[in-house]
Parts: sequence; C-alpha cells; structure tokens
Amino acid sequence: MAIQPIDLQTLFTQVEKVGKTQASQKEGVLIQQAIQSVQIQRRTDENIQSVNEAQDTGRGTEEISDRNARRRQAGEEDGHGDRDGGEEGEGKPKVPVFRDPALGRYIDFTG
Repeated sequence: MAIQPIDLQTLFTQVEKVGKTQASQKEGVLIQQAIQSVQIQRRTDENIQSVNEAQDTGRGTEEISDRNARRRQAGEEDGHGDRDGGEEGEGKPKVPVFRDPALGRYIDFTG
C-alpha cells in the first residue's frame, strides 16, 4: 500500500500535535516526581520536629532488679549466704571461689 501525497499532508499537520502530547506526558511524569519528593520531604520534616510518644518497654530490667533485691533481702533475713559459698548455718567456713574474669566472654574458634 503506497502512501499518497494527501496522506502525507494530513500526517505532517498531526505530527506537531503528537510531539506536544509526548512532551506534555514527559513533563507530567517529572512534575509528579517533584510533587512526591516534596511530600516525602514535608513528612520527614514533620516527623523530625514532632515529639514521639515513648514506647512501653514493660517491666523488663526493673523487674529483674526488683527480683534480685528481694532475693538479697530474703537471703539476709533467713541467714542464708550466697549460692556459691554454701550456707553459713551449717558451720562451714566460707570458701573463696576463684572466678576468671574472661570466662564466658571469648570464643575459641581454633579447636
């Protein structure tokens, strides 16, 4: 099917409209990206300047500290010594226990 001169005349008049449409589509994408980046920046600024509510951490370390304090009080009141030294009520003298400060802190990968 051959292209007739009349067809070329109509195509050339439409080429300008097609070019404008494609240019506006490309600009639209760039404008949308710019708008989204401005919105993200605005949200980030709001999050930075807002005061965040503290998260509830539960009774984690406080409960452990309370439990340790209760154990110490119970041990002193009952006359019991530490778990490592045995009980003082039996009449055994308290034996000093050697503890390595590096024990449990280093892992030997060579074995």
